[in-house]
Amino acid sequence: MGKLREREFIRRGGRSVSAESAFQWHRPPAEGFTADDLDQIPDLPSHAELIDGSLILVSPQKIFHTLMLDLLTQSLRSAAPRSRFLVRRDMSVVLSKRQRPEPDVIVVRADAEPDLTGTWYPVDAVVLAIEVVSPESEIRDRVRKPQLYAEAGIPYFWRVENAEGKPVLYAYELDPATKAYVALGIFRERVQLPTPFPLDIDLTEIERM
Repeated sequence: MGKLREREFIRRGGRSVSAESAFQWHRPPAEGFTADDLDQIPDLPSHAELIDGSLILVSPQKIFHTLMLDLLTQSLRSAAPRSRFLVRRDMSVVLSKRQRPEPDVIVVRADAEPDLTGTWYPVDAVVLAIEVVSPESEIRDRVRKPQLYAEAGIPYFWRVENAEGKPVLYAYELDPATKAYVALGIFRERVQLPTPFPLDIDLTEIERM
């Protein structure tokens, strides 16, 4: 059976993945996977996340999701003081031993930038985490991930929803006393905020991209 399994392949993400590797994804150790495991599991699909010790494999992105990430990444990079902050997309963050989510966009302190071989950021480097909600990730993006980000001390969190093709951005700030997020505002056409640095983002720009 071992040799047969080695000859079996699963098509995933446009490349051949051995059934032996896939078997490892679906059979976690009794204590669950750890953050370090994500860099060790062979043939792990791109953008896999670790939530509560379990692997989360991400579905293909929809066009709204991709355009929203482009808009936010470009806008934040234009506004961020380069000497203090960097904007990164599709990079995972190690929150704890069994929590390594991958926010859609993050703003990190410039002095915390790892070398170019890095695959993750430490949580204390992250100033803002952003999730663009997809149908398959609604509960994670609306409930579990904000809980984890708040408990880990990330100062700001944004959630973006698709309201019939138009973005709605929910902005939150961490209350350090309660380790919970409090609402800063709901934005439908323009995001104007003073933190984590002065921001003025035209959300309607997505219609012209």
